[in-house]
Amino acid sequence: MITLVSNSPTRQKILREYQIAFQQVSIDFDEESIASIVPKTFAYEACKHKLERALQELGSDCAILVADSVVSVSSCMQRKPKTKEEAREMLEKQSGQEIAIITAQILKTSKIEVCDISQTILKLQEFHKIDLKEYLESSLWQGKAGAVMVEGFHSKYIIKQKGLFSTALGLSVEKFLPFFAII
Repeated sequence: MITLVSNSPTRQKILREYQIAFQQVSIDFDEESIASIVPKTFAYEACKHKLERALQELGSDCAILVADSVVSVSSCMQRKPKTKEEAREMLEKQSGQEIAIITAQILKTSKIEVCDISQTILKLQEFHKIDLKEYLESSLWQGKAGAVMVEGFHSKYIIKQKGLFSTALGLSVEKFLPFFAII
């Protein structure tokens, strides 16, 4: 059984859809301690620090899966917005643009350690103001990197996708399936 170290209901849903046996736990980790402003580096560093923290709290006898995602718009990193206004600013920068969703993930067991950093690029149409207002009012953007919800708000605005949809959701599960099979 895998221990998913994440608060994300989306990551939980992905593992369920693939019928991966798991338990979900959360750990305290302060992403503000990461200094990098380079999206791929930030995602990897956050993932690495989450794993270190998980090993301290859970030990090394279980299979631990950690992941972190960030959004990049014109090479500028977007993390989880803290306020509705911050979410609005992020979404306005994304409207009609190409965005990259970068997901880093690490699977660690007593026998293996596998790391992956992937990105999915989405070309978006301009957002309709009414849709944007409704999305912001819904609070569904909370806890989402860049306020991006590819399975919801963003879905009807995607013109082109390059990369795995699961990466855009926050867990590139297909890349780890061979390793889940040997746990």
